[in-house]
Amino acid sequence: MTWLSLFEHPIIQGPTAGGANTPEQVAAVSNAGALGSLAGSLLSPDTLRSQVAAIRERTARPFCLNFFVQNIPSPTAEEVALGEKLLRPVLDALGWDKLPMPAKWCEDFHAQFEALIELKPAVASFTFNQLHKEQVSRLQAAGIAVVGTITTVDEALAWQAAGADGVIASGIEAGGHRGTFIGPQKEARLTTFELLPAVVRAVDIPVVAAGGIMRGADIARALAQGAQAVQMGTAFLVTDESAIHPAYKQRLLQAGEHATRQTRAFSGRYARGLDNRFMQLMGPVEDQVPAYPVQNALTGSIRAEAAKRNDTEWMSLWCGTQVHRARSMPAAQLVQTLVNELAEATKQ
Repeated sequence: MTWLSLFEHPIIQGPTAGGANTPEQVAAVSNAGALGSLAGSLLSPDTLRSQVAAIRERTARPFCLNFFVQNIPSPTAEEVALGEKLLRPVLDALGWDKLPMPAKWCEDFHAQFEALIELKPAVASFTFNQLHKEQVSRLQAAGIAVVGTITTVDEALAWQAAGADGVIASGIEAGGHRGTFIGPQKEARLTTFELLPAVVRAVDIPVVAAGGIMRGADIARALAQGAQAVQMGTAFLVTDESAIHPAYKQRLLQAGEHATRQTRAFSGRYARGLDNRFMQLMGPVEDQVPAYPVQNALTGSIRAEAAKRNDTEWMSLWCGTQVHRARSMPAAQLVQTLVNELAEATKQ
């Protein structure tokens, strides 16, 4: 019996940081028999505690908390100044003289980790880097299953060696930030259905497929290739309970064949979203911007301003390549729709 037997349907709602996840969404997914996930990476320990309490008020079922594995950076004044200078075309377009400086670069992962152990969700997933064996053991001793996000076979083997209970194999189609932590991010180019069978062959722990999965038929294909579940982020971004900005949600629902692409410009780490004016203006210099989380903190005020102005040209419109197949409905209805489609696809 593995952690995957904790939920009925082989569907994990992908954690989407930046306020998209809500306790209502997570609980609705878990109550529908899938695994709801809360993106904890941008939340303070106190906010984590209050959001987990809100989830538990709405469901007694298992859910997942997700985190970015990172250290607090100490950029030099020169690095910060360069970051601001490279953003100049955007500041000019917004009519700003100066970039407001962030109060902090990121949340303290080590404090989040202690809060995670205290909160004891059924599952915890991680991206951007890898936990040490001792951290994995501490979580498991607290009754928490540990799942690592990977983009290459080497990363899957590294998580297995650390004692993880499973891995999420994230193909290049996936929306949002890439989880690459071994080798250059640019070299992790495998699609979901290239990466998945390679990882299934390489490891003995359960593999979850992620990236471009939007329908029951996609789930059936992943399960047929050895996945034990799928993780779906973009599909749940447009559900009723998702708290992304209404203009952002509208852009996703009207995306059609509008191209998505990866960029470092918003955060200093490659992430996939809808192309917009910010990405176009920053395209020539995106390789020079400070690494995550410094660039992410520097652009925070720009994204906040975009939200105030209802202007999606300056927002990070994270989504996967299959966004044109996203469907607007309540999260529980989406789970049931996917389950029905999966049954239909499996019958054929």
